[in-house]
Amino acid sequence: MKRELLERLCCPRTGQRLTLEAPELIADAIESGWLVSADGQHRYPIRNGIPRFVPEENYANNFGMQWNHFRQTQLDSYSGHPISANRFWLATGWRPEDLKDKWVLDAGCGAGRFAEVALNASAKVVALDYSSAVDACYGNLKHHPNLHVVQGDIYALPFERESFPFVYSLGVLQHTPDVAKAFAALPPMLQRGGRLCVDFYWKRVRTMLHMKYLLRPVTKRMSQQKLFLWLEKSVPALLVASQLLGRIPLLGRFLKRLIPVADYTGIFPLSDQQLKEWALLDTFDMLAPEYDNPQTAARARNWLEVAGLLEVEVFHGAHLVARGHK
Repeated sequence: MKRELLERLCCPRTGQRLTLEAPELIADAIESGWLVSADGQHRYPIRNGIPRFVPEENYANNFGMQWNHFRQTQLDSYSGHPISANRFWLATGWRPEDLKDKWVLDAGCGAGRFAEVALNASAKVVALDYSSAVDACYGNLKHHPNLHVVQGDIYALPFERESFPFVYSLGVLQHTPDVAKAFAALPPMLQRGGRLCVDFYWKRVRTMLHMKYLLRPVTKRMSQQKLFLWLEKSVPALLVASQLLGRIPLLGRFLKRLIPVADYTGIFPLSDQQLKEWALLDTFDMLAPEYDNPQTAARARNWLEVAGLLEVEVFHGAHLVARGHK
């Protein structure tokens, strides 16, 4: 943790400023210590350079498992393709020069696939996640001097209000228990004139007929380890079946949806090995989360407008994207 982050942090329970207690430093970074509320009633640990405001066991454990296992899979620097960058710039509508030297909140950073894009644009990125994915993110991106990683709860964000000119949350909100409440936590973080971008799974007939929704009542209750081991054995064959169905003229792209596997053949320029790795990662991501709550375009637009955001846009990118400014 770097000291400049302290200016933006506050106690998520009381809103009070935090003071640093018993810090242990490595170079100029705070490796461990405590953050203490002004009244002394609440204490939060800093472990392995990351301030932590949540209990170790939580509903997002499966995300911690998957992102630590697939720590680098979706990083553009690892895949060799600008897959995450293309999605980020398409969804947000921002430009790299907009982010230079600006504070940016990544709400739900995972292993840091989008944080890496913002960091490469010279932004000061605060990468927050509820799960232990923060450790994967920190391990991946700690060489960036503008990286700040926080383990925190989107329902009780540990930041001063209006701390960020840019806030985004991509691929995250549909996996929270209350999507409306999770979204509502983000606009208060924006400075006046600040820009917000979120996306969701799109609630439409095509989405809700996906095979995963037939399996999730069972798979989300399985132990993560058993589910992962089953998928490790099953995904290669499922991927081949999906690829074969996908080659059928006209009907292929519909028939392949009957196979419960994430198949990016012909979508992303990945090698055969990468296709298998991405298939395992995203199939686990489909079947393991406790929550999966797609949203309609009308609901997404309403949330932004009720929050007072201006020039609201809602459209289909990789997911259902909603964006606006304060």
